[in-house]
Amino acid sequence: MRCTLIIYSLTSGGAERVISNMANYWAAKGWEINLLTFDDDKKKPFYDLDSQISHIPLGIAGQSPNPIIGIWNNLTRIQPLRTAIIRSKPNVVISFLHQTNEIVLLATRWLNVPVVVSERNDPASETTGKVWVKLRQWTYPFADRIVVQTKRAGDYFSSKLQERICVIPNPVLLPPDEKKISDKLLSDRSLIGIGRLEPQKGFDLLLEAMAKLKDCYPEWTLTILGEGELRPQLESLRNELGLGDRVHLLGRVKNPHEFLKQADIFIMSSRFEGFPNALCEAMACGLPVISTDCPNGPREIIRDAIDGILVPNEDVSALVAAMERLMSDEKERQRLAARAKEVTEKFGLEKVMVIWESLINEVIKES
Repeated sequence: MRCTLIIYSLTSGGAERVISNMANYWAAKGWEINLLTFDDDKKKPFYDLDSQISHIPLGIAGQSPNPIIGIWNNLTRIQPLRTAIIRSKPNVVISFLHQTNEIVLLATRWLNVPVVVSERNDPASETTGKVWVKLRQWTYPFADRIVVQTKRAGDYFSSKLQERICVIPNPVLLPPDEKKISDKLLSDRSLIGIGRLEPQKGFDLLLEAMAKLKDCYPEWTLTILGEGELRPQLESLRNELGLGDRVHLLGRVKNPHEFLKQADIFIMSSRFEGFPNALCEAMACGLPVISTDCPNGPREIIRDAIDGILVPNEDVSALVAAMERLMSDEKERQRLAARAKEVTEKFGLEKVMVIWESLINEVIKES
């Protein structure tokens, strides 16, 4: 099987992690995998890639200071992308992230190769502008399949596209077996959150909740793994709330499992999601988890009060109550943690990749 995977870049995001895992899985099976990215070769991929994978950075990324230049930049990307796809001689093309998807659908017109595009976030909540929304509406009928991570995300699309929608969750990888005891990375009573420092992830809400509990639970600290544009604002808010020595923003880490295994509670405060990898990874590590019941993802992953806690979206008071419930009750933490690992049975790598392969076989047969 020759499969060409396409994504804007291979930085530290959730979509980038999933596509890297998929590429590695198929390369290990002997598939010929070409992984095309819009960026150049100045930065190595954040996640490790199998040596059998051909990663081809096209060098067609770039900043667009205004919409007119943005349209022009995207038009100029089509031909080099089309050429690279043709050279890869794929049986199937799979594209991740909606802005990349639209360029891929334009670049593959009349190539007679099946194209699968994958949405990796909540399409109803993304704020990419009216031009991109219109372009999505115009180009997505060209796709052979549209992969979403939850049924709710699929419901966003028009009735004409529903027969092409396929729901495939993210695969959950088992945490690596650590043969040696890691250095102590966290304090004895640690909350942890993971995600980009952007409005979507709601870390401002988490800081506000932490501030309301800081005096009653002085031994607890919060560690946030991730990087993003809101770092200065979050650092400022942390200091304003008197959390300077209690909240640690550690930036990107390649192996979050080492931190997750030392934490006591995982918290996801997102305003919206696609299918949160970090939440699944925390549960796979046996952590009790708290998550906002935001659009897409958490409700499909957590069984409320069985293997985690769901709280109303953007409700700081409810978040505080859930945090206090677990911070004050070790037995409750243990009870939820005992069931959390079952997430790997529901969304295991083998199980999810079987769905992907079935989809690929379908579109190839149809074409």
